[in-house]
Amino acid sequence: MQVTRKTFDEVMVPNYAPSDIIPVRGLGSRIWDQQEREYLDFASGIAVTGLGHCHPKLIAALAEQAGKLWHLSNVMTNEPALKLASKLVELTFADRVFFCNSGAEANEAAFKLARKHASTNYGPHKQQIISFYNAFHGRTLFTVSVGGQAKYTQGFEPLPGGITHLPFNDLAALEAAVGEQTCAVVLEPVQGEGGIMPATREFLALARQLCDRHKALLIFDEVQCGNGRSGSLFAYQQLGVTPDVLTTAKGLGGGFPVGAMLATKEAAASLAFGTHGSTYGGNPLACAVGLAALTETSSPAILENVAARSTQLRDGLAVLATAHGVFSGSRGMGLLIGAPLVDAWKGRSKDVINAAMRHGLWILAAGPDVLRLAPPLNISEADMAEGLRRLGQALTDLGKPA
Repeated sequence: MQVTRKTFDEVMVPNYAPSDIIPVRGLGSRIWDQQEREYLDFASGIAVTGLGHCHPKLIAALAEQAGKLWHLSNVMTNEPALKLASKLVELTFADRVFFCNSGAEANEAAFKLARKHASTNYGPHKQQIISFYNAFHGRTLFTVSVGGQAKYTQGFEPLPGGITHLPFNDLAALEAAVGEQTCAVVLEPVQGEGGIMPATREFLALARQLCDRHKALLIFDEVQCGNGRSGSLFAYQQLGVTPDVLTTAKGLGGGFPVGAMLATKEAAASLAFGTHGSTYGGNPLACAVGLAALTETSSPAILENVAARSTQLRDGLAVLATAHGVFSGSRGMGLLIGAPLVDAWKGRSKDVINAAMRHGLWILAAGPDVLRLAPPLNISEADMAEGLRRLGQALTDLGKPA
């Protein structure tokens, strides 16, 4: 059967507007489309394929497990799930792990845990979840409500209640809002969809202090910035603040769907038998691939490469910013980098993305005003240089604003 972009419009729900390009294979930092045109991948499937395409260790893990056991449900457990959970506990603050299939499901579990923990230990009055404008935590009704972007909730009312949104990095607003009624403060160490905006150390430290004072859980959403992308396995490990709960997905499976909620023993105790679950969560295939990906992304070699390539990328973007005047430098952590468009180009991130694609470079937007670059963590120095060269060509084609 021959399929084209037109096939999408004929058979798919119209909630996406994908590119006309249909990739059919990938290797490392590159993908090829139906016409065998090659593209450098500086998107990683929205920070998912952290080890590039068709990494041999992930292929080997999947193939080996595929010949053994695919699914059991959580009526039983399985070796790959226990091995991956043990590795996550070994490498992080966490004592306990819950597996699911996506970042939204990991956040759904975390928010339910926060409410249950507060209700069990302190009573039903303690139910306020504090989140932040421009946050993104998933597309379930609960997670999209906790996320602070009205465009994702319009038309889906009535929304779950008990959620307060504050300005990100606003110390005074945070201190004024957290109280005895608060069950959790939820934040991304680097807001992804909100424009690649890092939290300040002062903001994170205050969130920790207030949660401790008012017996609330501090939840870090590291779905996008985790799994080596920030330059450490998880961003919290270089920010001086440890959460009670952390959610992760995307790069955890290197492209195979898997998500996880990590928690301290004390927090996790509230999700007792029967309070939450997932039919596919922790399935052997996902966990076998996840263990292979986690072992690789936590290695010193990968994390050292993230640091080196991050410097190379940001230096290159600074040169392009000066030369073309389309964006103003960069911000972010590791290999999750945003390039904010200058005033004359505000709202035109899609134009830059399309121009880059014409030159064989796949990049992303983080809203209409910020370019997002998230290349594989193991990208080579040569491929990074080539990607910057292609971006420069695209910017030349666009021309400077009038």
